[in-house]
Amino acid sequence: MTNLPNFTESLSQLIASPSISSTHKSWDQGNQAIIELLASWFSELGFTISIQPVPGTRNKFNMLAKIGSGEGGLLLAGHSDTVPFDENRWHSDPLTVVEKENKFFGLGTCDMKGFFAFILQVSKQLEREKLQKPLYVLATADEETTMAGARFFAESKDIKPDVAIIGEPTSLVPVVMHKGHMSHRILVQGQSGHSSKPSLGVNAIEIMYQVIGQLIDLKEKLALNYQNQAFDVSAPTLNLGAISGGDNANRICGHCQLDLDMRSLPGMTDNELIQLLAEAIKPLAEKYPGRISFDELHPSSPSFEQQPSELITLAEQVSGHSCCAVNYATEAPFIKQLGCQTIVLGPGSINQAHQPDEFLSHDQIQQTNKILAAMIKHYCY
Repeated sequence: MTNLPNFTESLSQLIASPSISSTHKSWDQGNQAIIELLASWFSELGFTISIQPVPGTRNKFNMLAKIGSGEGGLLLAGHSDTVPFDENRWHSDPLTVVEKENKFFGLGTCDMKGFFAFILQVSKQLEREKLQKPLYVLATADEETTMAGARFFAESKDIKPDVAIIGEPTSLVPVVMHKGHMSHRILVQGQSGHSSKPSLGVNAIEIMYQVIGQLIDLKEKLALNYQNQAFDVSAPTLNLGAISGGDNANRICGHCQLDLDMRSLPGMTDNELIQLLAEAIKPLAEKYPGRISFDELHPSSPSFEQQPSELITLAEQVSGHSCCAVNYATEAPFIKQLGCQTIVLGPGSINQAHQPDEFLSHDQIQQTNKILAAMIKHYCY
């Protein structure tokens, strides 16, 4: 155990092991190095280690570490990947932890490699002979893109803990509800031609203009008909995120595409949203037969809601914060499929996630250690 790093050292080693997830192949990286690093640490502490390749990914792996025996217990879960970075917007090397102003700066310090550094330090204090139920540590792959690691782990049903805590940056406020997320691409196929003779072509941009009008109407209907006041953005959202089409000013645009995302409230299903989307586009699809289609850009992430439970009560007590709802998506709905009470609770602020000069504040350290120790004691001893 003397070979194990302290908190600062472990955080530095985790950040120095790049594991970027991206839909762009040139940016996307495997996570094997960081998985093996975590496995070596927890193995030294007496955990049993299982490393599984995640199907459909580029050299990505999940790691499950287990100590103790019996049924139930506690699962501490997080993702091993980070988003890409723009080095020109950082004031330090994103892959080197810089400690200043009572903060640790580095890519993944709060989102969310730092959580594993906390788990490691708390695990050093485990009294193995007192464990009545198992403690699990899960590191997943590709959370920042497809959530493939969490999806695969949930399907395997290898374990069934009593409770799970996902250590995303929530400023140590228990999150018990979040929106779902889906993204689609709408494609309009026109007919190109010379701009001097519009009647010989079909302008895809002009059709997309009409599609956008229908989508804005849908956006307004969503806000009118669906509300949940637990969220600071109380309605489902529809965002028109990216558009492209055409190739020259003097040519009739033959192709146009629009990428959008929709964020659903708990209780709304993917099928319900897709149906609403299809109904919004249907009049134009009938007006322009064979020219409008839409496809899923990424596998959707369901919304999440944990009903009132002992876990929520305990989390509020030990954190000192009331539970809340957030607008972003996490791996919680997949982890919950294991049949366990689930919350999202971790150090760092979501405002730092995906930002240049991402940091973890020192004032999170003592309270995070206290919360993790209390949860392990309650659910494993």
